[in-house]
This record gives sequence, C-alpha cells and structure tokens, in this order.
Amino acid sequence: MSMSTDPTPSRSSATPTELDGKLVVGWKEWVSLPDLGVPRLMAKFDTGARSSALHVPRAQVIEIDGRAHVNFDLDTDAPDAGGLLRHTAPLLDLRRVKSSSGHAEQRLTIHTTLSFAGLQWQIELTLTDRSDMKLPMLVGRSAMHSRLIIDPSRSFLAGRRVRKPSQKSR
Repeated sequence: MSMSTDPTPSRSSATPTELDGKLVVGWKEWVSLPDLGVPRLMAKFDTGARSSALHVPRAQVIEIDGRAHVNFDLDTDAPDAGGLLRHTAPLLDLRRVKSSSGHAEQRLTIHTTLSFAGLQWQIELTLTDRSDMKLPMLVGRSAMHSRLIIDPSRSFLAGRRVRKPSQKSR
C-alpha cells in the first residue's frame, strides 16, 4: 500500500458544498498530512469508526530527551525515498482500539495536522498495519467532529487526483 507524493489534487467540478455550516464530502477523498511530509493520500471517511488510523508497516517507541516518541515508517511511492519515509513524532498515548471485526489491539497514537479541501486541523491519529485494507488512511468521527457531513453515495467531492500523461499518449 503506497501513498502518492504527486502534486496537490485539482478541484473537480463537483466542489464540496456546505450544509448547516458543515462541509459535505464523499466517503473517499484525497487528504494530506503536512506534518508527516505526506502531500497526498487517499482516505476513507468513516462515521462508524471513532478513531482515525494510518497505515504504518513498522513502528517503535523510543525515548528522546526523557519523553516517549514513536519512530515509524510510512510506505510511499516517492522514488527518492526508496519506498519508505522514516518519521519520529511525540507519543500521545497508547490506545485500545476495537476493529469492525471485533478484534481489539493497542495502538500508538500521535497528534498531527490533517489537510483537506483547503482546511487544516489537528487530529489524533493511531498507527497500525492497514495492509489488508483498501485505503491507507481512515478518518474517524473524532477527526470529523463538527466539520464534515459524509455523503456515502459520493467520492472525491473535494477534487480528483491529477494524473500525469501516460507514455502511450505522447
């Protein structure tokens, strides 16, 4: 599962609208995590999940200046990163999270900035292996709180990925 490092997605003709002061978005959208150096990745907006989660194949708790931090790899398709970007962030918490299948696990949790549809805000993000999932990130209710309304019949209301021309079309 890789996270694209292409330029910012373009705005589509299906620009998100507002309802009761909240942005209406699709169940699947392009987001970025600027604090982590991730300019874009596809995320599922899931009202059934409380916590947000990011696919992290490896993570390790380390100590820096007497405080717990998380050292982790992000899978990316950036050619100069060799497929993985290494990050270190302060550890916020170790949380018990129950998956939709009922399996409970302890997850490392960090604070980071979510950037989406021209907005930015701080979220709590759990780090976990999502390799069995279709999308590398899940945005849960706590991150959406008072900001978004999800239209489950739509996707990419905030813009589609800008595709590079293929070699065949040249």
